[in-house]
Amino acid sequence: MHIAEGVLSAPVLATGAALTAGATVFGLKRMDYEQLPGVAVLSAVFFVAALIHVPVGPVAAHLVLNGLCGLLLGWLAFPAILVGLTLQAILFNFGGLTTLGLNAFNMGAPAVLVGYVCSFGLNSANPAVRTVAEFSAGAGAVLLSGILVACSLVVTGESFQTAAWLVVAAHVPVMVVEGIVTVFIVEFVRRVRPEMLQGYA
Repeated sequence: MHIAEGVLSAPVLATGAALTAGATVFGLKRMDYEQLPGVAVLSAVFFVAALIHVPVGPVAAHLVLNGLCGLLLGWLAFPAILVGLTLQAILFNFGGLTTLGLNAFNMGAPAVLVGYVCSFGLNSANPAVRTVAEFSAGAGAVLLSGILVACSLVVTGESFQTAAWLVVAAHVPVMVVEGIVTVFIVEFVRRVRPEMLQGYA
């Protein structure tokens, strides 16, 4: 899901950086001291999840868990994801520093969106409704991120259309896995730290 350096045009990179900067500042303004440990933990989870790559044809797929971040953090998902991506770029050369802003937007924006949309079923008394909301958050965030990455490639040039389709197709299995993993993690959090699920509600 990372876009490497030297691929995208300058206007696309600048737009992504500006959007991420604005969203990160907005998120940080909404954060209080008590939320800092939760943001740090989810940033670490996001960082580690991306280290496990599975080759799917000419591209590699990996867990993203941005839907989980959005569901538990809301707008704070932006700074959490930005920190995770920065460490990945510096330590493992995933993506790059010039594409950091756009990569963060492509993963952060879907996280916040699915967080808002799926939060309505998060604390439902019906277990089936909760499961659907949690699965939809995990799977939906990956789908939207894949679409944003594909759009970033297509906007840069028509020569990237094939690669754009491959990015989306390669992450279809990841969507299912992410949805299942998100359900298990959120239900675990519900048992041990239920206060973390009260952000949107």
